[in-house]
Amino acid sequence: MKEKVVLAYSGGLDTTAIIPWLKETYGYEVVCCCINCGQGEELDGLEERAKLSGASKLYIEDITDEFCDDYIVPCVQAGAVYEHKYLLGTAMARPGIAKKLVEIARKENAVAICHGATGKGNDQIRFELGIKALAPDIKIIAPWRDDKWQMDSREAEIAYCKAHGIDLPFGTDQSYSRDRNLWHISHEGLELENPANEPNYDHLLVLGVSPEKAPDEGEYVTMTFEKGVPKTVNGKEMKVSDIIRELNRLGGKHGVGIIDIVENRVVGMKSRGVYETPGGTILMEAHDQLEELVLDRDTLSAKKEMGNRLANVVYEGKWFTPLREAIQAFVTSTQKYVTGEVKFKLYKGNIIKAGTTSPYSLYSESLASFTTGDQYDHHDADGFITLFGLPLKVRAMMLQNVDKKDLDK
Repeated sequence: MKEKVVLAYSGGLDTTAIIPWLKETYGYEVVCCCINCGQGEELDGLEERAKLSGASKLYIEDITDEFCDDYIVPCVQAGAVYEHKYLLGTAMARPGIAKKLVEIARKENAVAICHGATGKGNDQIRFELGIKALAPDIKIIAPWRDDKWQMDSREAEIAYCKAHGIDLPFGTDQSYSRDRNLWHISHEGLELENPANEPNYDHLLVLGVSPEKAPDEGEYVTMTFEKGVPKTVNGKEMKVSDIIRELNRLGGKHGVGIIDIVENRVVGMKSRGVYETPGGTILMEAHDQLEELVLDRDTLSAKKEMGNRLANVVYEGKWFTPLREAIQAFVTSTQKYVTGEVKFKLYKGNIIKAGTTSPYSLYSESLASFTTGDQYDHHDADGFITLFGLPLKVRAMMLQNVDKKDLDK
């Protein structure tokens, strides 16, 4: 009986070439595992391809709802955005994939898990930290960091596959490097490798159109939340995954959620990419609009700090850690009253507020109005400003005395 390795399999050229390489280099029986996080038609024909490439078995595991409920929702509730722009589409999916790979490895009694992430990227860290946290006894194989891996180009991989009887329709033409799931699609490579170049959006976009090509008429959308969890879109109740699908359709139509970012990777280098996150951008903004209404100033301030911290934790692949659990517990406690309805208009890449309501709103029209009400006396501000500004006044007085002594010298 040969030892088994579970390969994180996408069906692309890299992971296809890895199948015969694992068999030839390590003598393993290769069990492929493709994790469906909502990448759609990319999964078509995978079983035949995996078997043709020498795999003994292929698992296609659908974790789309788990991805939405257990990973996306906590990040939306936290407002977790990496470096002010990146909505963590790839980073959020990796711990769920790692968890499923470990489950399949245990089921198959595999001794190793293999992934096709390169030695330059973040995904190698995310996959391996997840696996180490859940299965420290399982060996991890990363071919791109393995001295026995001699292929350094698509041409070399295609030649290797053909030499092992695998003649699949992989082209040698270079295209964008993409990662897709229900939440987003990322684009790297080609003209994007030079930050001086403008993205070719006509060639690049997959989930929607550029704002210039969006309809000239805006479209109103209403959403409701219960305890920070989205529940309805335009009056229709749906599970979270279907809400994201609908928001992707609406956002893509109106050119929402396209960002061009030069980000700092965990491994130390900067990388440039374009991310399409139409539904996620809308969902994040709608949630933020509701929180503005129901969270007090100090909680909102602390939550923003925790959201930034969670973004870093997720980006760095540290999902299965006490820190992530603690941050998420704090965020969950803040969502108790994040319930209500948000209305907005989508128009040429913009999400324009059109009214927010909540039974737990802290906004008081009588207090906020310029008309004096019973609950607020303008004179009360006198003492408050005196005490609030006392440190500034004391320092200014000290500086005056110092300046006077300097002049007297």
